[in-house]
Amino acid sequence: MGANTAAEIVTSVGGAANIVDLSHCATRLRFQLRDASGVKQSDIEAVPGVMGAVPQAGNRYQVVIGGAVQSVYNDIKALPGMGGVAADDAAAVKAAARAKGPRGKFAWLDSFFEFLSDSFRPILGALLGASLFITFMALMSTLGVIPNWADPREASQLSPTWQFINLCWQSVFVFLPLMVAYNASKKLGADPWVGFAIMAVVMLPGFAALKDFTESKNVFGSQVDVVQVLGLPLTIFNYSSQVFPPLLMAAVLGPLYKLLKRLIPENVQLIFVPFLSMLIMLPLTAFLIGPIGVYTGAGLANVLKSINDFSPFIFAILIPLAYPFMVPLGLHWPINAIMLLNIQTLGYDFIQGPMGAWNFSCFGATAGVLFLAWRERDAQMRQTAIGGLAAGLLGGISEPSLYGIHLRFKRIYPRMLVGCLVGGLIIGIGGGVKTSAFVFTSLLTIPAFSNMGLYAVAVLAAFVTSMVLVILSGYRSPEDAAELAAAEVPVADLEGPKAGASASTLIAAAETRAVGDAGQTLDIAAPLAGTVLALSEVPDPVFSRGTMGPGVGIEPSGDTVYAPADGIVVAAQPSGHAFGLVLDGGIELLIHVGIDTVQLKGEGFDVKVTKGQKVTAGTPLVTFDRKIIEDAGYSLVTPVIVLNGKKFGSVTTAADGAVGVGDPLLRLAPAAQPAEAGL
Repeated sequence: MGANTAAEIVTSVGGAANIVDLSHCATRLRFQLRDASGVKQSDIEAVPGVMGAVPQAGNRYQVVIGGAVQSVYNDIKALPGMGGVAADDAAAVKAAARAKGPRGKFAWLDSFFEFLSDSFRPILGALLGASLFITFMALMSTLGVIPNWADPREASQLSPTWQFINLCWQSVFVFLPLMVAYNASKKLGADPWVGFAIMAVVMLPGFAALKDFTESKNVFGSQVDVVQVLGLPLTIFNYSSQVFPPLLMAAVLGPLYKLLKRLIPENVQLIFVPFLSMLIMLPLTAFLIGPIGVYTGAGLANVLKSINDFSPFIFAILIPLAYPFMVPLGLHWPINAIMLLNIQTLGYDFIQGPMGAWNFSCFGATAGVLFLAWRERDAQMRQTAIGGLAAGLLGGISEPSLYGIHLRFKRIYPRMLVGCLVGGLIIGIGGGVKTSAFVFTSLLTIPAFSNMGLYAVAVLAAFVTSMVLVILSGYRSPEDAAELAAAEVPVADLEGPKAGASASTLIAAAETRAVGDAGQTLDIAAPLAGTVLALSEVPDPVFSRGTMGPGVGIEPSGDTVYAPADGIVVAAQPSGHAFGLVLDGGIELLIHVGIDTVQLKGEGFDVKVTKGQKVTAGTPLVTFDRKIIEDAGYSLVTPVIVLNGKKFGSVTTAADGAVGVGDPLLRLAPAAQPAEAGL
């Protein structure tokens, strides 16, 4: 199977323009089409490599491929009009990167940074759009067309036209706390509009007007305005662009909202849960949480400012060298918040300039990979690199490059760090770079930085250094090359392994096949406890019709799936819903946990193994949360399928009714041996 198969599948479903979304599970492609009415099932099933097709409601369509589904999926994604690298692969790389850091070791820490990232991620588009308005204003100021737009005294002298343009980016940053409050509240299970309303109180013009009744007091070395309300001191701040107060507010609102829902009868929750939440949180935010958030942010910002004040040179080197390790672990979100706070309190930020050295070093490494992919005629990597480079240079977004390429190939990181160092050194020697606005560090936003020439030279040097080093040294180690070759071998292709596959994979496959050559009857043990169902009773036509091969279904009574015998894991979906194993005896086994559970995208699944891992009988493969799966409306019936059943004389059920882990489940008789010719 290859590009021709992929192209024929796409053509058969109406072309790339008819495909809204494409994903895959362990055995099948899942299409969301614009219009499925014209798709002919017979045409799709006639495509070489397609085992079957299943139309579904809502213009959804499933195409059954089998063990080679990953390869076909990648081939389809590489076709013109279908985008770049498979999102599932990038997600797996991202998860692996997270697992290696502190977030993978401490659940509370992972939850904390997921809370931060999900509070900001939905508004990145708005921030990116605003950053281009800022860049345009900065460029006009640099060219002398308008006064210094970043100085409130000079900004007031702008013409109405330019003032309006200036308002286009301010709309995002002034109301940023409301956006963060909405996202953060939603993340923690509270009504996001309640969180929005609570934060909005301290941003009302009337709240700021209370400053007319305030007296100035010294708090932690800072002069603040305090007014007496209900006999209590209320601190008046300008909460525009603040991000720490809404985060802290949501952190309290989330548990409170859930508590109130448990305590208040369901029939009156709609009224009293929001009311009591606001009754408690409005004064709590205004009097306590808001000021604490302001002081917390200011404290963190002051620490970084102290380092920069002590030595801008050290700071300019430290930031670009730290970011390549912070971003994969998701530890950079608090720094983004501090950038915003710096602009709000200082009128400028000193972090984004050195950070630009990291970003452009990252993009330079991607450009190096693109050059090599073009030279090597690697279409898939070329597509991936083009997408990553476009997102980086035009949008300042490093994630497509980072997760799509750099974390996959270990040779890239040391070269990229050299680029970060070179860019940071230039900025440090030049005395540092500042910006008056929060921008994404791309080609389009270079004019937003003061000392634009220094910044441009630094990021260019970082880009070129990484690119040249990657081109000269290559990006695939011998191990990477072997792993890539092995990854291209689907379960069904292990009978005739491709040249270049890793030695460990080929040896394991050969060993398992050799056992089966002896001609003995083989038993497959139950990988989980439950009730055995005939394959025809599995609530999925792809399995019930035997399209994937013979087997049985199990209605689980437990929550853990185990390896039924010694073997190797050749497919382990990041979502945790399906596993492909090659067992001793040459048995290629698919264990599919539940029906359509791929739609949960890993929620409720805790994967214990990785692709390529050798396992022994009884090794846990995955644990699953029955309640999450059932509450989502998915069946827990788990098909256990022998993918290469045609290699054996027969595959029969060895159990009926209840089975425990390790009990005989399927019996495979050897294929009849051809009679030897007489001498």
